[in-house]
This record gives sequence, C-alpha cells and structure tokens, in this order.
Amino acid sequence: MKKILVPLFALGGALALQPVLAADGGELYKTKGCPVCHAVDSKLVGPAFKDVAAKYAGQADAAALLAAKIKSGGSGTWGQIPMPPNAVTDEEAKALAAWVLTQK
Repeated sequence: MKKILVPLFALGGALALQPVLAADGGELYKTKGCPVCHAVDSKLVGPAFKDVAAKYAGQADAAALLAAKIKSGGSGTWGQIPMPPNAVTDEEAKALAAWVLTQK
C-alpha cells in the first residue's frame, strides 16, 4: 500500500505546483498572445517591452500598475490604440509584469 501512496502523493504535489511553475513571465509571454502586439525590443502595435521597462524603472508600484493594465487593459499611455483586457489570472498578470520590467 505504501508503494502506491508515495507516488500518488508525489504526483498530486507536482500537479498542485503546476500553476506556480507555469507562472514564468517569459513563457506566459509566448502563450498568452502578447507577441501579436508586443516585441521585446521593437514597437509593433504596442510598445516594446524594453521601452516599458525603461519608462517604469525605479517606480515602486510599477509591477502592480502593469499587472493591472495587463489584466484590465488600458489606453492613452502609449498612444491612441487601446490594449484590450487579457484573459490572465492575477498571478499570471503579476508574473508577466515582473518579466516585462526585467527587459532591457
């Protein structure tokens, strides 16, 4: 019985951690549709992420502000084209925002 329970608990733990492990901003960038409008180092429809990181560098609340914009959308900061809301969880939005702020 113990031989069966140990692997089952290990599998359960791995599955429980999957959302945490998946919250890597670089991977989320690729899977959440961000490349349709954004690139790391050049402007497409939206700003380059290196430009976003430069604009918010040193701002204490930058990660929270960007996470809210990622999740809810916004307009006016980078021009007239609005960014639509994105289908991301709060954790995913925070991971994406943190990742964007590391781009140079």
